[in-house]
Amino acid sequence: MKGEFLSRSPEETREYARRFASGLKPGDTVCMSGPLGAGKTEFMRGIAEVCGCEEQLSSPTFSLLNIYAGSLRGQEVELHHFDLYRLESEKELEATGFEEYLSGPFVSVVEWGEKLPTYSRSYTRRVVLDIAGEGQRKITIS
Repeated sequence: MKGEFLSRSPEETREYARRFASGLKPGDTVCMSGPLGAGKTEFMRGIAEVCGCEEQLSSPTFSLLNIYAGSLRGQEVELHHFDLYRLESEKELEATGFEEYLSGPFVSVVEWGEKLPTYSRSYTRRVVLDIAGEGQRKITIS
């Protein structure tokens, strides 16, 4: 799924995310970016729903990484959810084994991934969410 989409509600944002996630496979790494309040958490909820791990979902803002057990098209999969918003340095991220998480048989979603251009080649998909007006979000998927 690629293109630009206009969401008029949190539920619609999750629906776009569910459609997007239905095409993910182990080994995919998604760079998700956008300003605060643009809907990244709602989009992540939609991805987690497709992977069957929405009940485990919590914001990784304070922990940098959350790992959820789920399945994708009947196959067990780990969903890795990174949030680099509070990251102070690249060394801090390297200490977590970030590169290994990106190269394994997981589905990884990296919020604020654009903060570290060093890893831009690791991303197989990109999602940008922007505020497009009162209650509206522009979602660009590439």
